[in-house]
Amino acid sequence: MPHRLVELPLLRRLKPGLHVYEEEALNAEPALALLDEPITPVDSFFIRNNGHLPEIDEDSDWTLTIDGEVERPAVWSVEGLRQRFETVTVTAVLECAGNGRSQFSPATDGLQWRLGAVGCARWTGVRLADVLEHAGPRPGAVYTAHHAPDRQIGKPEKAALSRGLPMAKAVAPETLIAFAMNGEPLPRLHGGPLRIVAPGYPGSAWQKWLDRITLRDVEHDGEKMRGTDYRMPIRPVRPGEPLDPANFAVITDMPVKSLLTAPLDGFVAKQGERLKVAGFAWSGAVPLESVAISSDGGESWSEVDLQAGEGRFAWRRFEAEIATEQAGPFVVMARARDAEGNIQPLEPLWNPRGYCNNQVQRVRGSVVA
Repeated sequence: MPHRLVELPLLRRLKPGLHVYEEEALNAEPALALLDEPITPVDSFFIRNNGHLPEIDEDSDWTLTIDGEVERPAVWSVEGLRQRFETVTVTAVLECAGNGRSQFSPATDGLQWRLGAVGCARWTGVRLADVLEHAGPRPGAVYTAHHAPDRQIGKPEKAALSRGLPMAKAVAPETLIAFAMNGEPLPRLHGGPLRIVAPGYPGSAWQKWLDRITLRDVEHDGEKMRGTDYRMPIRPVRPGEPLDPANFAVITDMPVKSLLTAPLDGFVAKQGERLKVAGFAWSGAVPLESVAISSDGGESWSEVDLQAGEGRFAWRRFEAEIATEQAGPFVVMARARDAEGNIQPLEPLWNPRGYCNNQVQRVRGSVVA
């Protein structure tokens, strides 16, 4: 049933502060003011779908099948997973690969996200590694394939999304089969009753409504795993250049990034007073190292202290105050750096699908006398 009849009213009731995009699949993002907390509340968390939300009756009826390149195929209930395996919680940033796509020029295909398709939550579940170890992966297993019952709009015979993980990430200790978010049962809008949690990977790899995991002896080629879907060019591609799918590789790492949540665009500050600047920074496979801020167009940068955060894959808070000495237009920027020296670019690094935009954010306002 189209989401405009059922899903949209549900979203507006549960998440009234989100901007809902005008397309058939249900997609929405919060205003940046709603992201000013170390742990993003569920009602402020963005929504990303490639098809219709599946109809799910009861969590107690849900099962997860493990099959493929394993010695001991299994079928688990949600309660069975809880009873058999250790329950763990990982705090991690979830970010859509297309977050910030609207800032690319020339424009690219895909949902024109602003900057709000990101959040940081506490994810609770069981380690995917433990579940796979119980099944006994065969030596030839190199990739997981994840399946769910959501279907393409207008093509109910086709899956909306079926992605997977290389085995090294599948068995990493931070990778979970999650059944809770921020201490509550995983909401339907966020993939309940079960979803993958793959910290550092794009949100597309965090399969929602997970009902089957198949181990494969090749890279998974499910829906949205082929061609240029959720892939970045191996060598740069210019706008208008013909695309060769062989030149694209699966995104397995989100770049270092920061988000200013204060001040907000359009701010007005009084000349001579100190302006509070605050936000969060995070990174993917490579740990976050530092954050610097600028108020002179990037001519100079001042490092700011980073708060500890809740673990390796959580975002980290930063706060500072800057002088407002001259009246007129005023721009605040933040720039994060990871432990290998990778730094946010001042301008977006264009690619044909508009993925992984980690350009420096500019917050524009004015200083008045």
